[in-house]
Amino acid sequence: MNASLITEILQQGTAIPAHPLALTASRKLDERRQRALSRYYIASGVGGLAVGVHTTQFEIRNPGIDLYQPVLELAAEEMNRADALRENPLLRVAGICGDTKQATSEAAIAREAGYHFGLLSLSALKDADQDTLIQHCQAVSEVIPVFGFYLQPDVGGRLLPYSFWRRFCEIENVAAIKMAPFNRYHTLDVIRAVAESGREEIALYTGNDDNIVLDLVTPFRFNSDGKQIERRIAGGLLGHWAVWTSKAVELLKECQQVAATNSDIPLSILHRNTEVTDCNAVLFDVANRFQGCIPGIHDVLRRQGLLEGTWCLNPNETLGHGQLEEIDRIYAAYPHLNDDEFVAANRSDWLSG
Repeated sequence: MNASLITEILQQGTAIPAHPLALTASRKLDERRQRALSRYYIASGVGGLAVGVHTTQFEIRNPGIDLYQPVLELAAEEMNRADALRENPLLRVAGICGDTKQATSEAAIAREAGYHFGLLSLSALKDADQDTLIQHCQAVSEVIPVFGFYLQPDVGGRLLPYSFWRRFCEIENVAAIKMAPFNRYHTLDVIRAVAESGREEIALYTGNDDNIVLDLVTPFRFNSDGKQIERRIAGGLLGHWAVWTSKAVELLKECQQVAATNSDIPLSILHRNTEVTDCNAVLFDVANRFQGCIPGIHDVLRRQGLLEGTWCLNPNETLGHGQLEEIDRIYAAYPHLNDDEFVAANRSDWLSG
């Protein structure tokens, strides 16, 4: 592994979709469609994959299901196949959950499977004090480089103040932070902590599905010790980008070009932010407090023929009331955001072999 190249790609910013889980109607792993999803994302031009994360379903870790290692390895095999034909390697991000014993165990599994980073969820430590949280993060970072993760409370996260993130930035093996609190105040806490830490090598990635486009084009400026510091969000690690992925890759490139000019943000970008946010509200089922956030992603992939159904490991995790009709609405309202034609032209190849 060329560690310096991996770091360079991460810091430049890229699109990393959060990988769903393909299941049969009997809620067993559908390996053929699981591989097809990985191939779809890679063909779309993403810079990496995040596997074993919320979109992959946390239940993959449950005893009797035991899919954490298999899904990591399946995606790794597809990335290996792709990397053999690519100049730049794909970034490999593995979701890491649980208490310190579980988290370090998962980090070791991910490292052994060839993953570069562990996306560290702190959901299992909801009542832990800040010292305990930092010790936990430090322990995981000693196994695999850490991708910090601010997950919003509505889907299992916890509030993490500026003081936590400032201390988190002092952990040597922190490579990046994904911000997904869906809250501007909390997002600013993270960016300011990174800026004031002086750790320019820590990459910032948006997970704020409610504000993707603006996150990617906004300069964040802070005054510290009498000087102005500017940081930008380099890329995205998003469940939203698990669908219509080739268009998401195009959108990221457009946002990066706008950011590079360091000039006024075009109105077209502001309009796109509204469109993408409207779509996300539907896909993530905000109307029903995120009940259908994973089934909503599945339904788009089902419509495209990449998945057979919207099944989740938890049979109670289903589309929210009215969500199906809302997906019809955004399809009609924003046809330029979907990549159905791209998928239709390549689906049979991705599903073969």
